[in-house]
Amino acid sequence: QVQLVESGGGLVQVGDSLRLSCAASGRTPSRFSAGWFRQAPGKEREYVAAISWSGGTTAYADSVKGRFTISRDNAKNTVYLQMNSLKPEDTAVYYCAAKSGVTSRDRNEYNYWGQGTQVTVSS
Repeated sequence: QVQLVESGGGLVQVGDSLRLSCAASGRTPSRFSAGWFRQAPGKEREYVAAISWSGGTTAYADSVKGRFTISRDNAKNTVYLQMNSLKPEDTAVYYCAAKSGVTSRDRNEYNYWGQGTQVTVSS
């Protein structure tokens, strides 16, 4: 069984920064890719960022490019999402996900999901 546990969410002001963490445990896929997704009230879950096992490949949604940075520490089995210059439209529940193989923007390709962490950006 694979467990992904997100942390680091909270209530912040416009322009502030947050760093989300996703700790993986259990029988994680070998050399798994990871992604961050988010879901705002009344909206579908959307892709935010993804990273390969080595960290050498990263990709971002246009809406966060230049503001968010995804990274990972495989020794700690942890994936991070550094979020800077936060905007009210970034308000959502943020989910970490894992999959075997290459990175993907498609949430349907991810087999393992965390429970989510709330990020609220107040103006």
